[in-house]
Amino acid sequence: MADDYARLLEEQIPALRRYAFALVRDHDAADDLVQDCLERALSRWYLRRPGGDLRAWLFTILRNLYVSAYRTRKRRDIWTTIDEAQSSIEPEQEAGLQARDVLAAIDQLPEEQKSLLLLISVEDLSYEQAARVLAIPVGTVMSRLSRARQRLRTIMENGCAPLLRRVK
Repeated sequence: MADDYARLLEEQIPALRRYAFALVRDHDAADDLVQDCLERALSRWYLRRPGGDLRAWLFTILRNLYVSAYRTRKRRDIWTTIDEAQSSIEPEQEAGLQARDVLAAIDQLPEEQKSLLLLISVEDLSYEQAARVLAIPVGTVMSRLSRARQRLRTIMENGCAPLLRRVK
């Protein structure tokens, strides 16, 4: 029985690591986040719905752990810049520079848009799976994704995030 759990979880580790790295931009922190996710999944395996989507359940755990840590850092005013999170070796190729610009632009998105964009674009989750991970309706997934893509496009074109309008 334990071997079955291990096999099921082991298949998901590469996707969890990619998503965790996309969130935290640090390999060691991403590995810690994945380890915490797997530990929580194993200790709460009995809470998993039989026949439920294991991948969505694990991504939900990982995202919840990330959001919890994010809120803690925000309360304590502990911030890491994108430059600090990147390795000390700067890429020399144009593609590497473009990737850095996209990652910096993604970091400027609000957390809920950032998570959704990464789940759909990087991890290739369906709208329904992303909705389960984020515990929101599918329609909300579509509208947030549209706003995230538009905002990312604006950031990439102008170099900064657009100012929010205040609606009364």
